[in-house]
Amino acid sequence: MTTGNKAAAAGASGTRGRPRQGSPGHLQRPGSTRVLERTDDGGVVRRTTLPSGLRVVTERIPGVRSASVGVWVGVGSRDERSDVAGAAHYLEHLLFKGTKRRGAAQIAEEIDAVGGELNAFTAKEHTCFYAHVIDEDLPLAVDLVSDVVFDALCEERDVETERGVVLEEIAMRDEDPEDLLHDAFSDALLGEHALGRPVLGTEASIGAMTRDALYGFYRRRYTLPKMVFAVAGNVEHAQVLRLVRKALGDRLDVHNSPIAPRMGRARIASARKIVLHTDDTEQAHLMLGVRALDRHDDRRFTLGVLNAALGGGMSSRLFQEVRERRGLAYQVYSSVASYADTGSLTVYAGCQPDRLGDVAGVVREVLGTLATSGLTDAEVARGKGQLRGGLVLGLEDSSARMSRIGKGELNYGDHLTVEQTLARINEVTAEDVAQLARELIRRPVAAAVVGPYAHLDDLPAEVHEVIT
Repeated sequence: MTTGNKAAAAGASGTRGRPRQGSPGHLQRPGSTRVLERTDDGGVVRRTTLPSGLRVVTERIPGVRSASVGVWVGVGSRDERSDVAGAAHYLEHLLFKGTKRRGAAQIAEEIDAVGGELNAFTAKEHTCFYAHVIDEDLPLAVDLVSDVVFDALCEERDVETERGVVLEEIAMRDEDPEDLLHDAFSDALLGEHALGRPVLGTEASIGAMTRDALYGFYRRRYTLPKMVFAVAGNVEHAQVLRLVRKALGDRLDVHNSPIAPRMGRARIASARKIVLHTDDTEQAHLMLGVRALDRHDDRRFTLGVLNAALGGGMSSRLFQEVRERRGLAYQVYSSVASYADTGSLTVYAGCQPDRLGDVAGVVREVLGTLATSGLTDAEVARGKGQLRGGLVLGLEDSSARMSRIGKGELNYGDHLTVEQTLARINEVTAEDVAQLARELIRRPVAAAVVGPYAHLDDLPAEVHEVIT
């Protein structure tokens, strides 16, 4: 069981939410089925919107012998009050401890008996419970995932057992400088907003969490209109529907409409500060960045190209300047995160403490040049190639396909085909990237450092200059 927060890439014009292909799932007629994509090799993506508000999306992948099942729940750490911070992740653990029909050991035994995988992860805006099996075991996978998500008991003794497990996970996070750095940076950039809090919660919030608080969170939040049932592999849509109906039974009799994709505008104070976490590490870890695009912004593909060229590979500017030409750090990269109403563009570097000032100075120089001069045509071409290759190669197994259709339906209410996505990447121009770079890099900068520094004043001057 893991936490996750994967970035979205980003597009060419400056508008938000370009109309997508087809009819959004939350507006589709209840009880109807639509074909969202057909491929030349016989693949097909279908969506059925059930009267209960649950959406079932499948992708038939010719030539595979596996099936991946996922229940995507539109609930994550940003949906928690501060007094129950970490509830979504805590609950993710707890649901595997036993249901009305199975104990925790039986759940594990049944999935192990078929050589499958059953797991879950929690992110800022969603939680996913999934199984990966060979195709003939699809009925078991659908039944197991449904049982865990809908019929968990959340008994008091299990709450206490998993409390210790989650606290151990927090302790492990605190011992990993990079993980700790990401949470510190979120605090620096997003402050008191729920997106700025750790998905895991804190020792205090987890220690105080009661069974009633967790169970109440579960029953209030885990509703069919907020869920997408996604299945990909050697599957048939009609079979999946039969299995889902069998697993959920009379829960599907209630009439509701699916929840529209999460949108809005996050109210976050502008950040311009440094967060320091003092730790006796052999390396200094630096992360800096700015608020960027939300996932509905039409420029998300442009942001993807910008990120790839800035710090997404060995030919990127950051890698070449910081590591190859100057040998200042072993690891340096940039990344993007996109939420419903905000996002971030960040740079990470890990180096010897006495080189932190030099690293910060070079990063500032690279970002400044990018803001004033943009990217060359060759860099844009490489960035596009990296995105195209990453997209296509990343969809080589049914688990990745299941994630794509499930997350796409939950986040956008619709399906963007691979060909449509590739076309959007190809539309990006050097001028698009230059314009976006000028806009983003001139925004207020936040930074976080984990390393052997007792006070902010002990940090090199170049680190402080980055946020000025």
